[in-house]
Amino acid sequence: MNKIDILGVLVDHVDMAGALARLQGFLNEDTAHAVFTPNSEIIMVAHKDPEFCKTLNSGDLIVADGIGVVYASKILKAPLPERVAGFDLSSKLIESVKDGSRSLYFFGGKPGVAELAIQNLKEQYPDLCVCGFSDGYFDEAKEKQIIEDIKTKKPDILFVCLGAPKQEKWIADHKDELGAKLLLGVGGSLDVWAGTVERAPEKYQKAGLEWFYRLMKQPSRFFRMLSLPKFGLTVLFKGKRVKKGDRV
Repeated sequence: MNKIDILGVLVDHVDMAGALARLQGFLNEDTAHAVFTPNSEIIMVAHKDPEFCKTLNSGDLIVADGIGVVYASKILKAPLPERVAGFDLSSKLIESVKDGSRSLYFFGGKPGVAELAIQNLKEQYPDLCVCGFSDGYFDEAKEKQIIEDIKTKKPDILFVCLGAPKQEKWIADHKDELGAKLLLGVGGSLDVWAGTVERAPEKYQKAGLEWFYRLMKQPSRFFRMLSLPKFGLTVLFKGKRVKKGDRV
């Protein structure tokens, strides 16, 4: 599988259908597989933090969650086929196991959010097999309980929604001890499934303007959004342009 080097993060050259096929293939294997979904902001963090960059690159599948990552690949002359948003990929994965053939565990969010997300998903897919959940607020003692609960229930699919970079580091630290076949770091997806956060309308998604919609809804995100142009400039001046036949 070809990968594109974007400021040190090796993003898989894959579209949504290809990414979903990879996940389904992982479920047929006996080893644990980590899936990370970085956007431009997360890649900028990794660019400044070599240890976190190494953690991201340890993933078995790394997809371009943000449209900024797709634009960056074009700047580097190695265009990714499309954006593969973590929420969309995870939702398609859930739909593919709606018959109860695989078990799911949801970890993250504020207290009560996981339960609400599961309730909404079960209303949509009554046969969905959810074997457990936990919120994302924990100390060392509670973390041990969560780990033991996951190990006991041994889910096929574990959604870790702790936000970056915490979720990626947590997955990398624990994936081989949990018994799950597929671990996905998908940030705020749990809130969207729960209905506590509204996703941008489809027209904004298709236009690559989800960030603008979120900014309109939450003007307090303005300074955080400044990382987007900074990311573009960093890629332009520091990114390694790929020559023909030169992909990782």
